[in-house]
Amino acid sequence: MSESNSANARHGTDAPTTVVSAAPVLLPAPDDRGEDLQVRVCAPATGGDLPVIVFSHGFGWSMNGYAPLADHWAAQGFVVVQPTHLDSRTLGIPHEDPRTPRIWRIRVADLGLVLDGLDVLEAAVPGLGGRVDHGRVAVAGHSWGAQTASTLLGARVLDADGVPGEDMSDPRVTAGVLLALPGLGDSLTPFAAENLPFMKPSFDTMTTPALIVAGDKDDSALSTRGPDWFTDAYAHGPAGKSLLTLFGAEHSLGGIPGTEVAETTDESPARVALLQRLTTAYLRSALGLGDTCWKEAVAALGNGPEPLGTLRSR
Repeated sequence: MSESNSANARHGTDAPTTVVSAAPVLLPAPDDRGEDLQVRVCAPATGGDLPVIVFSHGFGWSMNGYAPLADHWAAQGFVVVQPTHLDSRTLGIPHEDPRTPRIWRIRVADLGLVLDGLDVLEAAVPGLGGRVDHGRVAVAGHSWGAQTASTLLGARVLDADGVPGEDMSDPRVTAGVLLALPGLGDSLTPFAAENLPFMKPSFDTMTTPALIVAGDKDDSALSTRGPDWFTDAYAHGPAGKSLLTLFGAEHSLGGIPGTEVAETTDESPARVALLQRLTTAYLRSALGLGDTCWKEAVAALGNGPEPLGTLRSR
């Protein structure tokens, strides 16, 4: 690890560096996808042995969203890779497109394309070559993106008979951050159950360590339950998980898609700052970077007269 990246690791989120980025970078995709995969890559301008975060956006977003997280992670010493999935509004694919029923699978394949193409992506950012640690890879995602990322951690989609589908986990991924991850399919509304059959996950085999983040005011129109639906992966998954519940947070968790966007119904700079600190600290710890910032961040969570959330681990 280079001197500058070591300094970032020691100081956690206190030592940001200049970030460089490249977009769009195109990765060749299979014919059935219909078009090449557009990707944004951002990374610190200095440092070596940089770990990787592959981020899957929520429905309708693109590689250009989620700057509050992506840019922050990059400034803290990570290479952040953001693919644009086929559901992105920027692509304008109509609902009647024949690929629509398969988009959830294509999303998962997109993340695999990114992992397969890390050398290409590394070369696309000036000065990044030779500075990426391909052995330290995490996935992260928000909402539908969290479900997409969870499959690489071992979650499976149940078929019509309730039998877990194929294993799409990827051994190259050793940690995850799952933000507003949809819960079990038996709590879907009739509309969601009929129109979104892929939203029937099993978390029984999601063995890869992960931080799951839920808002205690996140009432989804897709679920017959309340905000606790977004904690199912923690409640029903194997050990090795942490659950961060944010007080007062709705689906955007304070504004992680971006500031002043329509999806942010609960804008809270303090909540976003907390997420920046805790997700960075968690990923450093989970990827084995050898610092103590996760323990320090957890200890600090409950301090102060008005805590922003609670954290449990098992």
